[in-house]
Amino acid sequence: MAYETIIIEKKDTVAVLTLNRPPMNPLNRTMYAELAQASHEVDTDPGIKVLVITGGGEKAFAAGLDVTDVEGKSVVDIMEFQAFSGSASAKVAAIGKPVIAAINGLALGGGLELALRCDIRIASDKALFGQPEVNLGIIPGGGATQLLSRLIGTARAKELFFTGDTFKADRALEMGVVNRVVPADKLMEEAMALASSLAKKPAVALKMIKLAVDQGINMDLHSALTYEGECFVLSFVSDDGREGMRAFVEKRKPNFKDQ
Repeated sequence: MAYETIIIEKKDTVAVLTLNRPPMNPLNRTMYAELAQASHEVDTDPGIKVLVITGGGEKAFAAGLDVTDVEGKSVVDIMEFQAFSGSASAKVAAIGKPVIAAINGLALGGGLELALRCDIRIASDKALFGQPEVNLGIIPGGGATQLLSRLIGTARAKELFFTGDTFKADRALEMGVVNRVVPADKLMEEAMALASSLAKKPAVALKMIKLAVDQGINMDLHSALTYEGECFVLSFVSDDGREGMRAFVEKRKPNFKDQ
């Protein structure tokens, strides 16, 4: 389908989704709706194995929420928008395939929260991060208080939320907000190389890994280990799981078919 605020390109088995409201790529209702629709399309397309999300232009991945969508609105309107945007972001996280954020510039507020919904984050050395909502008299509303706290710990997360300060890519790497930092002119090359590498892995195993981690982290340890075991069995009895075992025994390269 045609989109207004995003662009999707398919390169072999990798899809690239570009947030297309440059220069700052602010997130508005239309973009959230299109992210939800695109997430469904990626998730249900067997020809796509990995998704890369990046920002259009050179300045921003996404510099936060488009405040014109909520400024001056009623409590009911704001509650509805928060639920709508949260549901859309959750659909990105729920894609049963690896999702890589290629963070090319500013990732502030809702932009950072969108990146946190991705499985792996690769940042340009020119990227800037922050949750500046406190400076507007509000708090993060797209999941950061929970997602970032789980990722880097509550003390570090609270400091970022309380101060509203921005921080550079090297600090993001040190804290564990991003997986890698690369030169700006190498960002998409690095992201696509990783995506292409992951796309060669068996799809069932990738999905089961993502489920085991994402669902298990919200369970007690015993339940999480039980759930991991269920995911392990499902991967083991899949066609690719059996093929992988046979190939190992026969000392040959496996011929995976994503089944």
